[in-house]
Amino acid sequence: MRTGTPLLSSLSRALAMLEAIIAEGASRSVAAIARDLGVPVATAHRQVASLVADGYLARQGKGFHVAGPRLLKLLGQIDEKQVIANCAAPVLHRLAGQLGCVVQLGTLEADMVTYRIKAGEGAGDLFTRVGMQLEAYCSGIGKVLLAWLPAGDREAYLATGPFPPLTARTITEPAALRHELARVREQGFAMDDGEIAEGLQCLAVPVRSPDGRVLAALSASRGAAQVAAIPSDAILADVRLAAAEVEDILAGVLAT
Repeated sequence: MRTGTPLLSSLSRALAMLEAIIAEGASRSVAAIARDLGVPVATAHRQVASLVADGYLARQGKGFHVAGPRLLKLLGQIDEKQVIANCAAPVLHRLAGQLGCVVQLGTLEADMVTYRIKAGEGAGDLFTRVGMQLEAYCSGIGKVLLAWLPAGDREAYLATGPFPPLTARTITEPAALRHELARVREQGFAMDDGEIAEGLQCLAVPVRSPDGRVLAALSASRGAAQVAAIPSDAILADVRLAAAEVEDILAGVLAT
């Protein structure tokens, strides 16, 4: 009995040719690559001609090919951190419903936190929004991302302090923030307790790529009433489980 969706073998062969051309097409002919792949040379030439016509490949001299404008444009839209966000989205939406609070995922660009996912009851009331960039030193997500920067990059960031206070709790002195980031690395999570906004507590944990790099952070944000109702340890445990699930999904996606 046939199970699952049938695959298009012709598409698989064309994609294999595209991958091989990108890897070697500027230095080897289509015929040579076709022989390596076990593809008839005439078929390979038809595949490449179609990929050129659609803009995925471009001719580079006689018989050689490189990535075409359509492929380059597509690659420009693919961002490693956005891949993590795509993998994380269903997990975060489920976590938000489970915890009854706002959960977010952010990444670091040019020393600023970019918020890529925001979900949960009351999400519209929280000042952040998807695509917004905020300073890193004063948020749970930002502390996680700063804590796992390479040491030189972290010190370069700290050298830009002191940092403007947003509340009376904001850590503004570089030495104090350095100590806080060391504590975050040691304990494996960060807390922003009224440092970015009065009465708002945020717990954040790292999300790692399969090679171990911390490219994103996942957080749960709660107001004072929610903090009083549910122990932080319970929230942190669920956030950590969600981050681990995102990492497993990401590993599966990148392994395929």
